[in-house]
Amino acid sequence: MAAAMKTTQSMKGMRYAVAAMALHACGAFQQPRTTRGAVALRAKPKVVVFDLDGCLWDPEMYMLSWRGGAPFTPDGDAMLAQSGERVVLLGAARDILRQLRTTDDWSATKVAISSRTDEPAWAAELLDKFRVDDMVLGSCFDAREITKESKSSHFRRLKEKYACDYEDMMFFDNEYGNCREISQLGVTVAFSPEGVTGDV
Repeated sequence: MAAAMKTTQSMKGMRYAVAAMALHACGAFQQPRTTRGAVALRAKPKVVVFDLDGCLWDPEMYMLSWRGGAPFTPDGDAMLAQSGERVVLLGAARDILRQLRTTDDWSATKVAISSRTDEPAWAAELLDKFRVDDMVLGSCFDAREITKESKSSHFRRLKEKYACDYEDMMFFDNEYGNCREISQLGVTVAFSPEGVTGDV
């Protein structure tokens, strides 16, 4: 019963757990409304982890699999797939990554990827081609876990790599099942069904 209650409490707050970071990290976010039920971290996270497909960019790579993905060519702020479809960074993704990489407030925080994308080579190409100001998108990340293993496996390795507790980590993902899995480790998660936007 106690375990079930703990999981329920964790799930209740996960969607709005981003508030603590967002208020300090990105001007695109505003003070949460009282109805949003903001949940604060005990301190700034030591590691912030992002999913890729449907969280940082859209469409997801599997959606391009039969129509044609790589090679990608720049098209303004987007990338043009071989099929002619535009892959775009979602919402406040650029703003958040810019803040995490360029401000002293976040200099001690590591930034990582946890992705089970169907097309890891395409994801790697997009990371090399998207830009965040004068930075390559991929350079915004200290670690990449892009494998078909479970997200829990990704987080176990990140925890060991950075010698931190799960409670000192934060995770953005657009899939509820992934958020549930990782929240049960003790990680603060931000359920982002429409990607990393100002409404998370």
